[in-house]
Amino acid sequence: MNYLAHAYLSFNNPAVLTGNLISDFVKGKKQFEFESDIQKGIQLHRAIDSFTDEHPANRKAKEIFRPAYRLYSAAFVDVAYDHFLATDPSHFTDNSLAQFAAHSYALLQPFSSVFPNKFKAMFPYMQSQNWLYNYRLTYGIERSFQGITRRAAYISDFETAFVLFNKHYQEIKGCYDIFFPQLYSFSQTTYQKLLTHTS
Repeated sequence: MNYLAHAYLSFNNPAVLTGNLISDFVKGKKQFEFESDIQKGIQLHRAIDSFTDEHPANRKAKEIFRPAYRLYSAAFVDVAYDHFLATDPSHFTDNSLAQFAAHSYALLQPFSSVFPNKFKAMFPYMQSQNWLYNYRLTYGIERSFQGITRRAAYISDFETAFVLFNKHYQEIKGCYDIFFPQLYSFSQTTYQKLLTHTS
């Protein structure tokens, strides 16, 4: 899952939200340098990623992108799923997504002093360009696909991914519809276990 899902699955907990969003920039034992609840957010992020990687619906979705993008196929599916979450009426309306995005940036801001350098450099763009809201728009998905190729070591063509996304829109949405309710339940359970774990 990408930034919107990880933010949403932090359940409005500021420190957990911070850990969840910075996790990809925190390697190995570096997580233990953060306060306890940020560590829990990092652990929640990693649990979400493992659940996502192993789910059969997502293996099917990745096959749409795999011929063109191979190992990067999962990254394109993650962004596509954030679009379907952003447009999922059981979770967001247009107005509530805008409010959620603004609230998330506000919750993150007090933790900016502990952001890893790469996330610290990225966060102003996330906020000013309103990435969390823009997953709702196909234009935002196109920009996110472009961002994947810009950061990737071996690919530079994002247009093919956007063509595949539009061509297989309903098929990818069908995978999301199977997967996300299960991920939400898993994330709730994992979040509660992490909060009650005091070691």
